[in-house]
Amino acid sequence: MSSNELPLDGVLVVALEQAVAAPVASCRLVDAGARVIKLERDSGDFARSYDTAANGQSAYFAWSNRGKESLVVDIKNPNDVALIKRILRKGDVFLQNLAVGAAARVGLGSDELRKEFPHLITCDISGYGEEGRYAQMKAYDLLIQAESGLISISGGPGELGRVGVSVVDTATGISAALAINEALVRKFKTGLGTSIKLSLFDVMGEWMSVPLIHHEDKGHGPERIGLAHPSITPYGGFSTSDGHVIVISVQNDHEWASFANEVLNRPDLVSNPNYVDNAARMSRREAVDGLVQDFFGKRTRKEMCELLLSARIAFGELNNMADFARHMQLRRWEIESETGVVSIPAHPDSNRKSRNLRLPRIGEHSEAIRAEFEN
Repeated sequence: MSSNELPLDGVLVVALEQAVAAPVASCRLVDAGARVIKLERDSGDFARSYDTAANGQSAYFAWSNRGKESLVVDIKNPNDVALIKRILRKGDVFLQNLAVGAAARVGLGSDELRKEFPHLITCDISGYGEEGRYAQMKAYDLLIQAESGLISISGGPGELGRVGVSVVDTATGISAALAINEALVRKFKTGLGTSIKLSLFDVMGEWMSVPLIHHEDKGHGPERIGLAHPSITPYGGFSTSDGHVIVISVQNDHEWASFANEVLNRPDLVSNPNYVDNAARMSRREAVDGLVQDFFGKRTRKEMCELLLSARIAFGELNNMADFARHMQLRRWEIESETGVVSIPAHPDSNRKSRNLRLPRIGEHSEAIRAEFEN
């Protein structure tokens, strides 16, 4: 592979996708070099109309659809289904996240497709899986946050609230991309495709392993304690004299000794049996957090950051979106679109370079794709 090649150059993906989870998955494949043909109804993926924040386009759509080709199809039209199958004959991956059974009813079910095209990798994303009482229930990010118990352990005491980003959809999309890449490795070795089936609920269920284990051990899940850590202290947010919040993480007793000696200037706390280890500190959490807050509250943000850096204590400033937007570590990609340039955070792999990707208009590539796969 040359230095300009990407790992999935030459891979063809057909994505019958909408909303967030499946588009995030296929976007990761685009970033790795795959050609993704996005199948849309004539009104387009409904995520296109979520908002107009991205230079007149939906922020969700702009984030997860760069570099794709848009083909408008009517999956209830046998001629368009035949077109899709002609593409799949030459394709590597078919990804879909319609309601359970919807693809199968028009002849695009994964079992049928893999019988017809043994080389094909199929990836079906559902809400709760394809069996059981929940299979036909609609499933959106917030609903799965609720059903999985994620909301019950997030945030602080008081009113419940969702996690502030579409964490379920994103987790599922990344999980699907990983599974597809694994299947591609198998295909390159054997020539055979694979059936992948993921659900939003299963993905978030796996992510909830630690709080579930704690619940089954103690009879209750972690309490909602805001910025604090449920089982380590001092680990949380503390306010400085000039109104900033700094989040610190003292994860072990060696770090506690550094923190007590070099930040608090309280060497007596290192050997004091009330503070000597995390178990002791947790039993006196209110006192520990109180003395830390008292120290922070008498010093400015700048003073505290310098002390924490010098002592090599892990910390981060509690930023708002304006702070994040101008963060010195934030890398960006500029994506072209029909309404102009959209600036988005870059791919998390800092070695991955933008390839002049753009957002497709609805059906922008329909004519060319239909001509390419006419026979």
